[in-house]
Amino acid sequence: MKGSAGVGEFLESYYNAFILDNRYLAYLDGLKITLLISFFAIILGSLIGIIVAIAKVTAQKSKGKNWFTIVCIKLVNTICNGYINIIRGTPVMVQLLIIYNLIFTSRNTNEIVVGAICFGINSGAYVAEIVRAGIESIDKGQNEAGRSLGLNNIQTMLYIILPQAIKNILPALGNEFIVLVKETSVAGVIAVTDLTKAAQYIGSRTYQPLPPLIITAVFYLIIVLGLTKFLGIFERRMRQGDKH
Repeated sequence: MKGSAGVGEFLESYYNAFILDNRYLAYLDGLKITLLISFFAIILGSLIGIIVAIAKVTAQKSKGKNWFTIVCIKLVNTICNGYINIIRGTPVMVQLLIIYNLIFTSRNTNEIVVGAICFGINSGAYVAEIVRAGIESIDKGQNEAGRSLGLNNIQTMLYIILPQAIKNILPALGNEFIVLVKETSVAGVIAVTDLTKAAQYIGSRTYQPLPPLIITAVFYLIIVLGLTKFLGIFERRMRQGDKH
C-alpha cells in the first residue's frame, strides 16, 4: 500500500507540474524562447568569431612598412586578444548582467534580442579561437595557390582558406553550439522567460521545484541529442562530398 501511495504521489507531482492548468504551455513558450535565443546567438557568435579570428590571424601575419600600419596592426591584435581574454576569463552570468545593465536599460527591450546579443558576444570569443586554430592548421601553400590564381589576401581567405578551416573545425564548432544552448539556461537572471525560468515559475506554484526542473532537463536533453544527431549527419555528408 505504501508503495502504491508513493507511486501515486510521484505521478501526481509530475501531473501537477506539466498537465494541470495547461502548464505544459509554459514549458513550450519557454522552449520557444530558448530555441530562438540559441539560434540567433549561434549566428551572431559565428559572425563575431569569424571576424575576430580573421582579424587576429591577418594582424599576426601582416608586416607594416610604416609606423601608422604598425600601430593599426598592434591595435587590432590588442583589441582581439582583449575581447577573447575578458570573455573567456569571466563567468557568463556576470557577463549577462553587465551587458544587460550597460546596454538594455529599457523595460520594453525584447527579451529574445537581449539574450541573443549577450550569448552571441560570449560565444564569439570561443568561436574566434576555434576558427583561428582552424585557419592556422591550413597549409601555407594554399595561400600561395590563391595568389597564383590572382586573388588578394581577403579573397584567398574567404574562398580558399576559410572553407577548408571550417571543415576541419566543424566538430569543435558543433560542441561550442551545444554548450551555448545549455548556457542559455541562465538567461533568467536578466528577466528572460526561457525554459528554465518557466520551470522555476511552475515550481513556485506547485511548491515542488524538483519535477519541473527534471521536465526541463528532459527538454534540454532532447534538444542536445537532436543537435548532436544533426551535426553528425552534416559531418558525414561533408566527408562524402570530399571523397567525390
